Amino acid sequence: MKFAFYELTLNVMMRNMISGKRYFGGNNPELEEEGKRFREILDETFVLAGASNIGDYLPVLSWLGVKGLENKLIKLQEKRDVFFQRLIEQLRKSKGTEDVNKRKTMIEQLLSLQESEPEYYTDAMIRSIVLTYDEPWLWVYGDGGSVVMGKVRNSSRAMFRMMGKSEQWVVVKTLVEKGGCETDGGCELWMMMMIIISVDVGVDVGGDGMWCHAMMVVWFYCTNGRWMVMDNSGMVVVLLAAGSDTTAGTMEWAMSLLLNHPQVLKMAQDEIDMVIGNNRLLDGSDMPKLPYLQCIINETLRLFPPGPLLVPHESSSDCVVGGYNIPRGTMLLVNQWAIHHDPKLWDDPETFKPERFEGLEGTHDGFKLLPFGSGRRRCPGDGLAVRVLGMTLGSIIQCFDWERANEELVDMTESPGLTMPKAVPLVAKCNPRVGMSKLLSEL
Repeated sequence: MKFAFYELTLNVMMRNMISGKRYFGGNNPELEEEGKRFREILDETFVLAGASNIGDYLPVLSWLGVKGLENKLIKLQEKRDVFFQRLIEQLRKSKGTEDVNKRKTMIEQLLSLQESEPEYYTDAMIRSIVLTYDEPWLWVYGDGGSVVMGKVRNSSRAMFRMMGKSEQWVVVKTLVEKGGCETDGGCELWMMMMIIISVDVGVDVGGDGMWCHAMMVVWFYCTNGRWMVMDNSGMVVVLLAAGSDTTAGTMEWAMSLLLNHPQVLKMAQDEIDMVIGNNRLLDGSDMPKLPYLQCIINETLRLFPPGPLLVPHESSSDCVVGGYNIPRGTMLLVNQWAIHHDPKLWDDPETFKPERFEGLEGTHDGFKLLPFGSGRRRCPGDGLAVRVLGMTLGSIIQCFDWERANEELVDMTESPGLTMPKAVPLVAKCNPRVGMSKLLSEL
């Protein structure tokens, strides 16, 4: 079932956000073949994102030309460029024939900007925006780029002072010069793609006491060849790769739990029948009226979080966390799987009990439930993930009766990996529910 869930999540994100295309389930062999190529790119992205670069541990191997991971990343980037350039060409040719009331996708918006500023929004720039910079490339290209990026990150005050400037390249140029990098002749600054700023309320951002966290996503190109930082795992591609895989995996875990607990599945169906009935399909406006369904989702995320470890966080200054002194530059990984299974925090933590979240459907219960992290650094895709989970699970529960493929319980063994997938893929049987056949036949 995960394969079907995976195709669904890719369709949702690609059709509504990126290309406007429905790759799977549309009876279009050409689109399905294109979707297959894209899925292969995403799969490879996810594999390489979790790979270790031996040159990080034994630098001498990089000096000797052992660059296995680097070569794989370069080939992957070439595949991405070819795929997205083809998308750009297709959307450019169809421009002017689309429905004027249709919401534009990301690439269509960028093509519109290209018409007004062609010298700036080139095809290469559009591809780069779609494939926005991600940090692993720094690990491949070594310390030179990391040093400069570190200096830029430490120039947050300069960033705030330059926010009034209109040209982005002026902002970047000032940031790098403040960080101690020569820009005249040595470094050509391509552009600053994104600034995400969080500032404590009431703090003077221009004063010496300013406390802030800032992430500056910047492209650099150095003509003298000393260092180079290029875009690796793009923001959009990472969103698609990580978001589709984790969301599909969570849906597979949820269905596995429901098949092993048919009484919970029956309660979810009863709730949907009472709120919606069988004369129409569930839609987004119904979700707040289905608290038990949300409890099932929360309990699934507790037992099988999308990733057992949250993304690493590094302290920008000396601080105290839970009574421990944390020096500046310390990297911290939160083991959310351990928190979610801690008997000190949860009653009978290994048991599937959606009822434990009754009354807490709209919260993550403090810092006990952390499927998407917490605070200002939480996953920005959690809203999309929760909506897709609710709509998908609610729809298939409403429309079909489900049962296990055989009399044995579904195997709940976890497989190692960044997202902790099921070791044994879920296979299940379904039949249209009584009263839903007529509605389904009209789709």
